[in-house]
Amino acid sequence: MPFDISQSFRSNPPAPATAWKAFPTYNFVGGNIDGDTVPAGPLADAVAAALKAEGNTLATYGLTSGPQGYLPFREAIADMLQRRTQMATTPDQVLVTSGSLQAMDLVNALFLEPGDIVIVEQACYGGALTRIRGMGADYVGVELDDDGMIPAKLEAALAACKAAGQRVKYLYLIPTVQNPSASVMPVERRREILSIAKAHDLAIFEDDCYADLIFEGGRPPAFRALDEDGRVVYCGSFSKSIAPALRVGYLVADWEVMSRILPLKNDAGSGAIEQMALAGYIPEAFDAHVDELNVMLKGKADVLVEALEANFGEAAEFPKPEAGIFLWVTLPKEVDTSKLFKAAGAEGIAINPGREWATDDTYGANRMRLCFANTSHQEIREGVAKLAEICQREFGVPLRRANVAG
Repeated sequence: MPFDISQSFRSNPPAPATAWKAFPTYNFVGGNIDGDTVPAGPLADAVAAALKAEGNTLATYGLTSGPQGYLPFREAIADMLQRRTQMATTPDQVLVTSGSLQAMDLVNALFLEPGDIVIVEQACYGGALTRIRGMGADYVGVELDDDGMIPAKLEAALAACKAAGQRVKYLYLIPTVQNPSASVMPVERRREILSIAKAHDLAIFEDDCYADLIFEGGRPPAFRALDEDGRVVYCGSFSKSIAPALRVGYLVADWEVMSRILPLKNDAGSGAIEQMALAGYIPEAFDAHVDELNVMLKGKADVLVEALEANFGEAAEFPKPEAGIFLWVTLPKEVDTSKLFKAAGAEGIAINPGREWATDDTYGANRMRLCFANTSHQEIREGVAKLAEICQREFGVPLRRANVAG
């Protein structure tokens, strides 16, 4: 008989993964981008130049730059943040991570203990929520409007936590291209929330991973750029602006935090070739690349809006897209998007059901996130039309559908 290796597993192993087959025909999930926008040629040139110049540094884990990452890359990040977010940053305040999720894991490992509370947005990045729970901590969601987290609601949530004797460790925010609503918080509200955090002696973890993807007008100053007393820890990523498969993120923090984070990053360093490529590419080409990328994203967002209006009509409500790669769509109360997710998935359409992106089931039950960067214009039109047909069949919504033009 073959050996039953499962008898050696721990008593509570994770559920088995589903074997990978392929992307769905209509892929409206994930932080994937349009393959034609990946600057493969310039990246190849940049890495070739770096390898010729100092490829021998690959002989050591730290590339002779130390455990925080390739120094020319950290210098490029610091310069980029100053230029694009008004954040004065030195290379010594930057830690290169294997994607922004590793940055999040490192912050949680330093800050959180079982029973702690993290204040988050009511609609929030699902990966952040699962990681907080994975630490034995919990979260409290704060209501949003079109400008992001509402300061008065934040004050109320903090007061309720204090009254309940709960220990709030930090405020997690996605202020620029909020995930999943894609809102961009105005500067004055940022200052107001910083003032509240100061009054409550509260740290802030700022997730800025989508912040370059603003269709017009550029990025506002980051929370960390406005911070005057060292309470903001910041993370960013090149996964959404250059290529998800690069898995390159970064954490920015003062040395009091950085010195405690470094012992927790025990993976011997993030990939070197990616860092070398980006170190050469960012100073020369990043700004122009992002400008072109946002033109393409705006075009796809417009197509998605047209398709939703043509197929769902007034049954689909969503904010006007001005940034990002996704729409946060509210459907009538009778629609359960978790059930819609299953029905649509069986017919080749992938969506994010709202419960995965919300702090309570009731709020997320009839909402869904639709990502549009990876799909073509035609796939967006066809996929939304088919999704509306499935939704009508399962829930009687939309009541009527107009013909899709084009």
